[in-house]
Amino acid sequence: MKRTIPLLIAMIAGFVIIVAYFIPATEGWAEYANIWFDILAAIAFILGGGSLLKIHLRKISDRRPGWAFSAITLFVFFATLIVGLGKIGVHPNPQYPDRTWSGSYFETGSPFDFLYEFGFKPLTATMFAMLAFYVASAAFRAFRAKNVEATLLLGTAFIILLGRTFAGPALTSFIPPDGAFAGLKLENLTVTIMKVFNTAGNRAIMIGVALGTASVSLKILLGVDRSYLGSGED
Repeated sequence: MKRTIPLLIAMIAGFVIIVAYFIPATEGWAEYANIWFDILAAIAFILGGGSLLKIHLRKISDRRPGWAFSAITLFVFFATLIVGLGKIGVHPNPQYPDRTWSGSYFETGSPFDFLYEFGFKPLTATMFAMLAFYVASAAFRAFRAKNVEATLLLGTAFIILLGRTFAGPALTSFIPPDGAFAGLKLENLTVTIMKVFNTAGNRAIMIGVALGTASVSLKILLGVDRSYLGSGED
């Protein structure tokens, strides 16, 4: 029963949303399903917070390597949670001046907005900047002109890399911008590659992703794929 009931719920909810998409008279059913989805998502957030506490508290108590980072994580987690849920520093909504919680927790200048603008955003930008260097390093080590396909990939990547920087226009500045060979300028080649070849490849990939998503969804709705239920017997 622990696996059968969740399977039936997933099948019913999935078919209800599909039917509501094609039959307007049943749109109310999909709204109820979406409401329950929001409720389950909120519960999942609570479970995620509990899992975060469990993992990092255990790491701190055992004094494992890097436990200080776990302490910082928990401190920031609780600070953001308290500031956000308590709406600390938020002004009441002008329509409800007597209700202190009527204002938006994302109000400009509020502590939550401060944490987001000067904490979350810079850290995110730093992480993606470091990721860009890791990707560039991995690409440099992985790209080897071993065959024709690898040579084409390496050449295309090199053209785009130069065309996206100031070096591209400088290297091909001798080509007249309005001449017959203007398309050979690195910045123009980059645009052509991204709009033509890259778009064609993306469309092929997206079609494959869509077909794969549809097939997996049908397997879940029909009860063929039960991997999301976890291991165990019925």
